[in-house]
Amino acid sequence: MASFGSAPVSRRQLLKQSSVLSALGVAAAANPMTGIAAALAEPAVETLAPSGFPQLTGLEADNLYTALGVRPIVNAHGTFTIITGSRSLPEVKRAMYEASFYFVQLDELMEAVGKEIASLTGAPGAIVTTGCEAAIALATLACTTGANIEQCQALPYVRGKTRVIIPTHSRNPYDFGVRMTGAEIVEVDTPELLREELTAQVAMVYVLSGPASATGAMSIANICTIAREKGVPVFVDAAAEEPLSPNIHIQAGASLVGYSGGKCMRGPQAAGLLLGDATLCRAAWFQASPHHNYGRAYKVGKEEIMGMLAAVRQWYKRDHAGEQRAWQGWLDTIAARVKTLPSVTTEILQPDDLSNKSPRLRIHWDANALKITGTEMVQRLDAGTPRIMVDGGTGSRPGHMASSLTIMPYMMNAGEETIVADAILDGLTKPGSYSDPVVAQGSPAQLGGNWLVTIHYVRGVGVQHFALQQEGNMLTGLQQGEIYTAQLTGTVHGDQVYLHSVMKVSGHAITWEFTGTHLGDTFSGSADMGEYGTVPFKATRA
Repeated sequence: MASFGSAPVSRRQLLKQSSVLSALGVAAAANPMTGIAAALAEPAVETLAPSGFPQLTGLEADNLYTALGVRPIVNAHGTFTIITGSRSLPEVKRAMYEASFYFVQLDELMEAVGKEIASLTGAPGAIVTTGCEAAIALATLACTTGANIEQCQALPYVRGKTRVIIPTHSRNPYDFGVRMTGAEIVEVDTPELLREELTAQVAMVYVLSGPASATGAMSIANICTIAREKGVPVFVDAAAEEPLSPNIHIQAGASLVGYSGGKCMRGPQAAGLLLGDATLCRAAWFQASPHHNYGRAYKVGKEEIMGMLAAVRQWYKRDHAGEQRAWQGWLDTIAARVKTLPSVTTEILQPDDLSNKSPRLRIHWDANALKITGTEMVQRLDAGTPRIMVDGGTGSRPGHMASSLTIMPYMMNAGEETIVADAILDGLTKPGSYSDPVVAQGSPAQLGGNWLVTIHYVRGVGVQHFALQQEGNMLTGLQQGEIYTAQLTGTVHGDQVYLHSVMKVSGHAITWEFTGTHLGDTFSGSADMGEYGTVPFKATRA
């Protein structure tokens, strides 16, 4: 391929987008392209479904998901992958559909698409990836071996550069994209230590964009200045950020920047962007499918490539100020419905950076007055029809009755604010009956000492050791896992045992909640690992 382009766009055309979204199905017309072509020729203000396609809202009681027994969600939570990210734009849906009708040579396609995306984003080069995590991995590979075919083929067993530096404030679950390449992570927390660790073995510096890296001695700008002294590339993870043009991180000295396609840009969920140095972008593409290199698994299809291009084009046309006003208006509607209720107060939370840049509404109340806690309200909304997911709730019985609920309008659709407001009002005014948790009676079981703990995973068995100390009903101790350790806290009431820990792992943490019943020299029950599921465990006194 030739260069990926470098000419930035100096202005943005602001065109107001309709909030009505199209969903594509099987065309009834003999030539399905006729409807698509006609729709694409219409003004962008009107985003109705193309001729021959159903006009859907996402609220239909019967749909392709309910046919499988899967309940769709009214999304008042945000662009989380677990709930399928964002609602893709109509232009994205149309581009992906049209792209599916043709065969193209992928190197030629990425050359052309990368050139236009680079121009739009104000970056020297660009490629489309299968998400920001893939952008992280491909950036690491590009910085490790470039496009040296022998070194690429020798990965991960032979490598000239073995390390990636990550500031301590930037460690996070997504730096798995670095670790999965086989690179060794080196943490630094001062400029002096960064300079010391910038050896010939370092392939790249990874920085997570956010408030912690915006200012100070370990800001992105300072890190880039220091890394430039040794000629080491810097990758900035800006997954959920707005892609300002010209790119602020490249202006600060970053070599590469990664974005998610399925967040604020409302592109394909399985797509992302890698922007920056044109030769590094080309090397990253060289590592990925369709090429038979270490990054072959990161296959981005023609549909995602063209859908991502459509999303980037639309980003620089969308009326972002108008979107902010709409979101604020929806929150005002919800607040107005509930703020006259006893003990209820509301507040607007403003974003503090470019990630998830939307206001949020937090509703506060006293569960003693309204008879439902925030956590109970979250469960009620999730179980309701339509199913509503919000941005978290607080409050628990009996000791924490001060409650709250947070609404994120970022991925809501026009009209859904009324649905959310009605459901919350119904919950606060007709809460039903909730009881305090039942606490087992009798003398607490004696659990002090050492325990051998068997975890029965979905596949495989893990063995851990607990060393517990007990004072009355209170438990503390050490959780010794097979690799990692954590501090345990908990309670025992009668024969009912509860233990909690936060196990720090590389760049992340696993939260454990052990709930079980004591019997003789054992206690057993379920171990809740949060996003990783709930599995049985059995502890035997050692």
